[in-house]
Amino acid sequence: MGAQTPLEGFYNILSLSIPAMTLDRQSQSPASPEPKSIDSGILGGMRNQMSRSAFAAWAIIWGVAAGTGDGAAQVIRVGPPTCKAIALTFDMCPVRKGTGYDAELVNMLMTKRIPATFFLSGRWMATHEQEVRALREVPFFELGTHGQVHAHLPRLDADRQRSEIASAVTLLETKYGHRAPLFRPPYGEYNDATVGIVRALGLRFILWDVVSGDPDPRLSRSRMVEQLTATVRNGSVIVFHANGKGLHTREVVEDLYQDLVLKRGLQPVTVTDLLDHCEQRTNH
Repeated sequence: MGAQTPLEGFYNILSLSIPAMTLDRQSQSPASPEPKSIDSGILGGMRNQMSRSAFAAWAIIWGVAAGTGDGAAQVIRVGPPTCKAIALTFDMCPVRKGTGYDAELVNMLMTKRIPATFFLSGRWMATHEQEVRALREVPFFELGTHGQVHAHLPRLDADRQRSEIASAVTLLETKYGHRAPLFRPPYGEYNDATVGIVRALGLRFILWDVVSGDPDPRLSRSRMVEQLTATVRNGSVIVFHANGKGLHTREVVEDLYQDLVLKRGLQPVTVTDLLDHCEQRTNH
């Protein structure tokens, strides 16, 4: 594989998945050693992308998500623009230091009864049994998987990709009795082989359209809130971290709750509700 991108190097330093937004159709072949490219500007390019017509952008993305019968990637990045709701999502990547769990953030979500979707890596689940069981019991939380060891999937052959994806799904189902149909690739990286495997496993491939940038030490709380309030729209899927490596995450989510939910009327929902039950959820 060629030299890593600046953003990939940033990921490797933090051992986190802080992917950036892309709206183009995934088109690489399984044999390609290069992953689906990730924009190097975590937040800088989002305003230009988000200035497109909400409906046009959603139509392109939803066409990809729904599939076209020609082998197109079934990757979901955003919900329908008519849905006055947003999905707050939190990646649980494995960590080298610290507890690996943002208890204050999770407690705040529970206290305010804010629906959220968590993507758990298998390695994270293996060291956080109590936390997995606690998250599973919250009725307005949703669980998905995030690979087994947080590998760069396009660097793996198809068999190893299948193992990396399926192992976390199997662990959550066999050990915790929970079937999780949502999958998010580590680092937001994938190729055609990844998409084919996810489809074969009966999972939904979930990315995002808005990046919080919460692990970036250069982003202050106010700057994060400013960027997010400027880019979030109807149907947005926002990526955060709840593994203790997200800086200011709890405070930023609280600020967004005031700005987006209470002031703008965007209702927080789980990813599944955003995609499948938006009208029913947002009308009550």
